[in-house]
Amino acid sequence: MMKWLPLWLVDKLMLILAWLVLGNVEKYGLKRPSMGPLELKNTKGKTPVLDIGALKKIKSGDINVVPAIKRFSYRQVELVNGEKLDIDSVVLATGYCSNVPSWLQEGEFFGENGYPKAPFPHGWKGNGGLYAVGFTRRGLSGASSDAMTIAQDIGKLWKDETKQHKKITIACHRQCISQF
Repeated sequence: MMKWLPLWLVDKLMLILAWLVLGNVEKYGLKRPSMGPLELKNTKGKTPVLDIGALKKIKSGDINVVPAIKRFSYRQVELVNGEKLDIDSVVLATGYCSNVPSWLQEGEFFGENGYPKAPFPHGWKGNGGLYAVGFTRRGLSGASSDAMTIAQDIGKLWKDETKQHKKITIACHRQCISQF
């Protein structure tokens, strides 16, 4: 479209199409940028993200969008609106250009460059339940690997804390019955 139309018009068309396809996502706590995706990429270097299932989970209530985080404490996070939430873990999803050191007041996990200090493949886990996905500089494959490793670690920690024993799963047609 940019071959025939100016950038601002392509952006407007893309925003209209996104609204038609996705609906009003602001009612779920997702704020749209004030500028269109192409202008955002050109002026801020931020790349629009394609939805691969998160929006469906947000709409269903499986994922809750919350305001910005003010501070972390042991097993709790305080939001900028004063609300406190009990948490088990935090997974940072900061995008392609890390600005983590500007807002995370913690000096052990991340270096000044915005990336974990521990080299690949060990840069996914910090202290106190702090995790990071996608800092491997290995694209979606690296982010996927980090996410799976983090999920396994969270599962192991949960089993250790709750003293879960090995679970036996019996597969059935269209359902699964778990026994402990």
